[in-house]
Amino acid sequence: MNTMRTALLAVTLALPSPTATLRAQAEATPARPHVLLILGDDQAWSDYGFMGHDFIATPNLDALAARSLRFDHGYVASPLCRPSLASIATGLHPHQHGVVANDVDPKRRAESDREAVALFRRHPNLPGLLSRSGYLTHQSGKWWEGAATDSGFTHGMTHGDPQRGGRHGDEGLAIGRKGLAPVTDFVDEALAAKQPFFLWYAPFLPHTPHDPPAELLEKYRKEDRPDNVARYAAMCEWFDQTCGELLGHLEARDVLDDTLVVFLADNGWRPVDRAADNPEGWWPDFAPRSKGSPFENGIRTPILLAWPDRIAPERSPALASSIDLMPTILRACGVAVPDGLPGIDLLDAAARDAREQVFGSAWSIHNMVPGDPLATLQYRWCITDEWKLLLRSDGVDTTRYRTVHAWDTVPARLWRIREDPGETRDILAEHPEVATRLRAQLDAWLPVEQGR
Repeated sequence: MNTMRTALLAVTLALPSPTATLRAQAEATPARPHVLLILGDDQAWSDYGFMGHDFIATPNLDALAARSLRFDHGYVASPLCRPSLASIATGLHPHQHGVVANDVDPKRRAESDREAVALFRRHPNLPGLLSRSGYLTHQSGKWWEGAATDSGFTHGMTHGDPQRGGRHGDEGLAIGRKGLAPVTDFVDEALAAKQPFFLWYAPFLPHTPHDPPAELLEKYRKEDRPDNVARYAAMCEWFDQTCGELLGHLEARDVLDDTLVVFLADNGWRPVDRAADNPEGWWPDFAPRSKGSPFENGIRTPILLAWPDRIAPERSPALASSIDLMPTILRACGVAVPDGLPGIDLLDAAARDAREQVFGSAWSIHNMVPGDPLATLQYRWCITDEWKLLLRSDGVDTTRYRTVHAWDTVPARLWRIREDPGETRDILAEHPEVATRLRAQLDAWLPVEQGR
């Protein structure tokens, strides 16, 4: 017995540790990965199988999560698609890159949008830096900042010409809903050219219109389930199916193991309960405290990073932010990170452990003042491992979308956010010292003038 135990111990000690095995495998893997960035569009943080949803099925993203460095407590920099995507692309917060809303003036959209695009293009961006370092880069789906190929991509679907209806993705919005040929053809082109690729896959899914395939809608229709809820759930699974098809293409081309896959949603969304006491004049589609709002259903998202043999699967308790993706991806690709970016490399465990909080902000949805972002500021927030402080601002909103925030007149709220992710119990009165401390951090991050 003792002899056998000694022999087993000797064999065990002779085996490389999991860390050593991972390191050895990494050294055998090409240093410059392909990169697939998957961006969901309007999906709440909880609406995935791997996040515990009780009936929405997302088997392909569940499988991706199982092999990922997974951040359940991920946050976007803004709860609205254009500023959120601009933050992902630049690694900057909205008040830094200047694109804080979807429009400057929706009544003169084509003319005024040039000002917002110019703000965005002042800064280095992720596709542009990768393109200049030898990557072939492709845009599909949502893209607000003019023509994709004028914004850093070598390839893209979006023309951005307002005279042809160019806005927020135009021809790119067909991806996923009408097949994947443009992106799969791009992958094949890059592989034939023996160049690494970066693929921005931001389909208009599960975004409205909620018009899923009939078989999916039938699957989710139940006698006691509202039709709008069934439609949204079916859209979530349709999005998942397209992700599976795209990942399957990479696997069929034998490059999945050489690809860094990154996943998150651009902002949250929740189907409205039409029987509830919603604010007067509320929208017919999404619920209060979801899209466009700084509550968890507007800003929280899982963030996944998968790269076989280079990233060990792990469910991290750390906070993650969408501004982290630019430095994370650039470092993984061996590309210099611009100075001054506020995010961290999510693959750096020490940086994750040292992080104390993440910040974010929300603005009026369809009006911004180029050069004066504070003019339309509606909220700032600070989130730590334990706390979330939300501060209300009173920026100008001249549009019909002011309903999204006009109902909220509470100047400040505080939650123990991991205990209360539904934000059901405001405990600011019980912990004023915490609110004071976090407010000081917010004021240092984004100072707000008196009266604004």
